[in-house]
Amino acid sequence: MGDEDRPVILVVEDEADVAETYEIWLSGKYDVTVAQNGREALAAITEAVDVVLLDRMMPGLSGDEVLSTIRERDLNCRVAMVTAVEPDFDIIDMGFDAYLSKPVSKAQLHDTVDSLVERATYSALLQEYYALAETKAALMTGKRIEKLEQNDAYNELEAKLADVKARLNETQGGFTDETSFISALRDLGGTNGDQS
Repeated sequence: MGDEDRPVILVVEDEADVAETYEIWLSGKYDVTVAQNGREALAAITEAVDVVLLDRMMPGLSGDEVLSTIRERDLNCRVAMVTAVEPDFDIIDMGFDAYLSKPVSKAQLHDTVDSLVERATYSALLQEYYALAETKAALMTGKRIEKLEQNDAYNELEAKLADVKARLNETQGGFTDETSFISALRDLGGTNGDQS
C-alpha cells in the first residue's frame, strides 16, 4: 500500500486523455500512477502496486506482454485488462484478474478496482477461483455457448474452475447448493479466507 495506506493503482494506457480520465476518477480514493506504454509500466511497477489497469493494445510492448512479465516477476498485484479488444480464446491462459471492455464508466472502474483491492486479502485459492470465473465471464460476453463448448481450451477452463470450486467446497465443509457456495465465498472474502 502507498502513503496513508491508500492502495496504489498503476494505469497503463497509451491514450493520454483516457489515462488522465482514469487518474481523475480514481485519485480521490487511491494513489494513482500513470504509465503511457509497456516499458514505462515495467519500470514503474513494484511490490507497492496493488492493482494494474492494463490496456492490451499499445505500441511497442503490448499489454499481454506486460502482463506476462508481471506474472514472471511474481509480483503480488491484481491486473485488470481494460481494452477495446474483444475477448477471444487467447485470453484463457493470460492470467488476469478482471477484464473490462472499453469504454468503461467511472462506476465500472471503481467497482473493479475496489473488488481487486479487496481480493488481495483473500486466500490464493479464492483469488484463483475469481480469476478463472472472470475469464469465463469475459468469454461468455462475446461468444455463443455452442461455440464455447466446442473449444478445448474453454472446456479445460471449465474443468479448472470446477476443480477449484471443489477444493473450496472441501475446505469449507461442503455446500448444499449454488446459493450456499456463493454465500460462503462472500464470507470467505469478508473474513480473509485462510486456506491456500
